[in-house]
Amino acid sequence: MKESTIQLKITKINETAKLPQYAHDGDAGMDLFSIEEVIIPPSETALIHTGIKIELPRNTEAQVRPRSGLALKHSITVLNTPGTIDEGYRGEIGIILINHGKLPFKVEKNMKIAQMVVKPVLKVNIIKVQQLSETERSEGGFGSTGVK
Repeated sequence: MKESTIQLKITKINETAKLPQYAHDGDAGMDLFSIEEVIIPPSETALIHTGIKIELPRNTEAQVRPRSGLALKHSITVLNTPGTIDEGYRGEIGIILINHGKLPFKVEKNMKIAQMVVKPVLKVNIIKVQQLSETERSEGGFGSTGVK
């Protein structure tokens, strides 16, 4: 299978910022790094700065997602997951972390705090109709398929 790549332009707005990077070949997400030290108390949120700005290719978005290790070991996650960075945004990438744990959590400088996945975006045409087609599921929602 042919590997496809796109160009992601990045600028550092803080000299200590680390550029996003893949930890392993084949990873979907690039690690994002903190440029500051912040203590997040239990049940609190904090905006963590990365010191970078990006320019996404046309018809793409960047999704900011939690790191599984921080979630499992410290109950730290990205609050608005996945956070969407739109193609036209040119500001600093900030990560909203929440501490679901019972202890304060220290974000350290250069710590991997989240991951970023660049994805294609489909544009849709909205068509107003009087009725939608029927399906087997129909309007069955939350919990309608059971747990076993």
